[in-house]
Amino acid sequence: MKKVNIDEKLKAFSDYWNPRVIGELNGQFVKAVKLKGEFVWHHHDVEDELFLIIKGTLRMEFRDRIEEVNEGEFIIVPRGVEHRPVANEEVHLLLFEPASTLNTGNVENEKTKKTLERI
Repeated sequence: MKKVNIDEKLKAFSDYWNPRVIGELNGQFVKAVKLKGEFVWHHHDVEDELFLIIKGTLRMEFRDRIEEVNEGEFIIVPRGVEHRPVANEEVHLLLFEPASTLNTGNVENEKTKKTLERI
């Protein structure tokens, strides 16, 4: 039982779209990640995802609308909903999702991270 300093964890890496595990509870991972640019359109068949914005503004694109998510806000993307995260400027965020969740969901490409580093 140790406290976690989110800012220190985010300062430990500089690459984008590569989540790090910073906590685990009840079969869920807490992941820190930095984003910049556009991600891939995808969905998750069995997992919901929670995106908590620490720094910047995330544009979460859905097929029928766009949601801007600002610092101190979060958005939950329900399972099965196709989405694409976009960060025009660098965004720092935490993800809360089942440990089995693959970052690219139903799509496998160069951004897919099957094994996550723990920091």
